Amino acid sequence: MSSTSSRVAPATPASPSRQSSRQSPRRPSGQSFHERTRKLHTLANPKKSLGLTLLTGLFALYCLVPMLWLFINATKTQGDFVSSFGLGFGKEFALWDNVVQVFTFQDGIFSRWLMNTVLYVIVGAVVSTFLAALGGYALAKHDFAGRRAFLLVVLGSISVPGIALAIPQFLLFAQLGITNTPWAVLIPSFINPFGLYLMWVFADQAVPTALIEAARIDGAGELRIFLRIAMPMLAPATVTVLLFSFVSIWNNYFLPLIMLKDPGWYPLTIGINQWNKLGSTAGNGELIQNLVITGSLLMIIPLVVAFLSLQRYWQSGLSLGAVKD
Repeated sequence: MSSTSSRVAPATPASPSRQSSRQSPRRPSGQSFHERTRKLHTLANPKKSLGLTLLTGLFALYCLVPMLWLFINATKTQGDFVSSFGLGFGKEFALWDNVVQVFTFQDGIFSRWLMNTVLYVIVGAVVSTFLAALGGYALAKHDFAGRRAFLLVVLGSISVPGIALAIPQFLLFAQLGITNTPWAVLIPSFINPFGLYLMWVFADQAVPTALIEAARIDGAGELRIFLRIAMPMLAPATVTVLLFSFVSIWNNYFLPLIMLKDPGWYPLTIGINQWNKLGSTAGNGELIQNLVITGSLLMIIPLVVAFLSLQRYWQSGLSLGAVKD
């Protein structure tokens, strides 16, 4: 073999254009790394929008102005209420006097209405939340015949307004003879389709199936697994459903209106409305708008306290389980 054939050809130098393409891109002159990353909008550096800020401010005013009007007018006497500007204080600050009159008017019937409302809320919210947690856990972690059909029924029942079922419920309870009793208000509040759906979605993500199987291997029964293992993991969703049930039952108006005839079983919503009608009874009723406003202010205080005290629980309940790992 000749020496010319075994000689290796010298490497050809790369062209300048190819060398420049292999080099890393240069940073623009006069622009630091901090300036470039600052333009990226994240949770820590959100995009600022004047339109969204104004819209949020208008929505806040829409929510806060009625609360402000309610508080201001609860401090007025009956004379100041009808003679002064709605968002202006009266000549006297009569908030405490109005509160005393609310609890003493008509032999203190307001206290009875308050206790009735507390009874309906505590029993109804606790039972409905427990049933929703139990049903949601079963739908998420147990496979049984008719499960898909039952889910469709639950989803369909969410779209049915409760007021559409009030008249059929009244006719059914009238046949059973339980109208004008607390059971006529409590039994419908035990069923919460939206709470059941929320617990089902949350339990599907929050309760590991492997943990349930390990408990079964150790000999734990289904009820014990639910109470000792699943319920603590469902705490955020449980508080969320409990608050929703609390608000729904506390503000319930139409169902007690058609079910109850005895004023001794009225909740606050019906009782305060009866006071409001006193001034329009053929023009001869007693004007007690100051007591109606003060009673309404007292009525919303438990709702505000409940939301503020359980805020971190129900907010986490709305977010946890929404993102699948």
